[in-house]
Amino acid sequence: MKNTPPIRYRIVPKQPEAHLFEVTCTVADPDPAGQRFALPAWIPGSYMIREFAKHVVAIRAEARGVPIKLAKLDKHTWRAAPCGGPLVVIMEVYAWDLSVRGAHLDTTHGFFNGPCVFLRVLGKEERACEVEILPPRGRRYARWRVATAMPRNGARPLGFGGYAAADYDELIDYPVEMGTFTHETFTAAGIPHEIVVTGRHRADMARLARDLKRTCEWQARLFGGPVPMDQYVFLITAIGDGYGGLEHRASTALLCARDDLPRAGMKEVTESYRTFLGLASHEYFHTWNVKRIKPASFTPYDLDRENYTSLLWAFEGITAYYDDLALVRCGLIKPEQYLELIGRSITQLLRTPGRRRQSLAEASWDAWIKYYRPDENAPNATVSYYGKGSLVALCLDLLIRSRTAGRKSLDHVLRALWQRYGRTGLGVPEDGVEHVAEEASGLKLRSHFDRWLRATDDLPLESMFETVGVEMEIRPAESQSDRGGKPASKSAAVLAERVSLGARTVGEGNELKLSYVFDGGAARTAGFAAGDVLVAMDGIRVTPKSFDAQLAQRRPGERARFTVFRRDELHEIEVALAAAPADTCALKFDKHAPGKALRLRRGWLGG
Repeated sequence: MKNTPPIRYRIVPKQPEAHLFEVTCTVADPDPAGQRFALPAWIPGSYMIREFAKHVVAIRAEARGVPIKLAKLDKHTWRAAPCGGPLVVIMEVYAWDLSVRGAHLDTTHGFFNGPCVFLRVLGKEERACEVEILPPRGRRYARWRVATAMPRNGARPLGFGGYAAADYDELIDYPVEMGTFTHETFTAAGIPHEIVVTGRHRADMARLARDLKRTCEWQARLFGGPVPMDQYVFLITAIGDGYGGLEHRASTALLCARDDLPRAGMKEVTESYRTFLGLASHEYFHTWNVKRIKPASFTPYDLDRENYTSLLWAFEGITAYYDDLALVRCGLIKPEQYLELIGRSITQLLRTPGRRRQSLAEASWDAWIKYYRPDENAPNATVSYYGKGSLVALCLDLLIRSRTAGRKSLDHVLRALWQRYGRTGLGVPEDGVEHVAEEASGLKLRSHFDRWLRATDDLPLESMFETVGVEMEIRPAESQSDRGGKPASKSAAVLAERVSLGARTVGEGNELKLSYVFDGGAARTAGFAAGDVLVAMDGIRVTPKSFDAQLAQRRPGERARFTVFRRDELHEIEVALAAAPADTCALKFDKHAPGKALRLRRGWLGG
């Protein structure tokens, strides 16, 4: 392999106004039988077939200036006619997906993930890759720069030019941002970190760097030893409203609302900024848990089809548990704020009837067809391996702490996973997390995993919280906007009189539409359907602003007649209004907790 020529790529924003990248792939020694090329069908970290080849607008091949015939073999694979090298494939890619998973290009910036733009040279995936990233033509782009964790190969820092990757797998794990972004740096765990913010914003970059530094250094200490990368880049796209992240081996792509970023003079951690910090913490944690500690079915990735595993509860759920826990342990948020976040996670789970139908192991396995493709019945049929997975991680952590008097915890399990699988590159077998948890803790945990992962029983949250002196309250929601996490502002008697339609609504202009109709609720019994537009209740017009107030005037057991549009047909539906279910969680510290619980609590929240 040392003497084999590298695969060479060249990418240029050819027509930013038309959202077109031009990408060339050059193979010095094509397969004599006809070289095959393919685009990945999905991007690691986002478990859905995305068919990136659908964005290929044009593709052609040539060798020494002579056109070479390309035959399309399937949805994302091409074969060039036999020829001598070098063989060059030129492709135009439409880039208008403003997400962390895709590619986006306009006259303000460019962003791409490798799977969207770089052809895989079949049979030569292990070859070194060289990439030339060029700017668009025109004076308006004179100030554009490049941000990526891809190693430079001739390019200056933040400059266009040459970059390199060890092989194709590494190549597509380096997203690239180009444009007139804001840039800040800091050092954490002994390596340089960069923050790149694209989009209009007023972020306090120095504050952002200080806070991310604390989170990164705490996570590095958690896993122990040197960090597994030479540099790290946070690629942040700030828009009016958005949320999302995707992990990579030495960077992350984040999408956030610009108001989630800290502003100059802001000293506290607001709720919106806390949301951003949790997102950044989550993706950084994946540097270890997913990018290096990964399921055996991901080693290597099969980029043509689904890669099934029942372990996403561990790789996403455990990460979702530690993302906010890292914030409290490194001192960015207070323990009371952390309890609020857990309370919201529990509330979300309680409001998901599908938790009684789908186990966590099943949710992980079916991510490819269900989690990323939710329909109107999703809450009734599925459970989130992020949300419930994070609560299983919490239960596992508290169980280990209580059974070992604080000597062991989930921290020890993670470090053991890192040593056995992350450092070695071995994939985690389907039962590997369970075995390591037992070995690292010294406990028999099989029965707990059976109930928590492979069954649909409710989690023993209340008893687990008791071990660390935390009280759990489950109550009805105060309004449709009540996300849980906070104590009720109304008395139990008042809440007991609240009614519920048993459906989730969404406002569209001045219309109120049912987005979900929950199993066991009044709306389902009466015959409502997702998509119904509520027009009136007992002859009084219903709007997004008035609906809560109208329901507040009713009592459990009362009947109401709704006028609704289903598609273009008007219907009358009578419903017996039910009492609002107890599906909202709030947590608080027990002021009278015994000393043992207080000691466990300090270990839990203080690390």
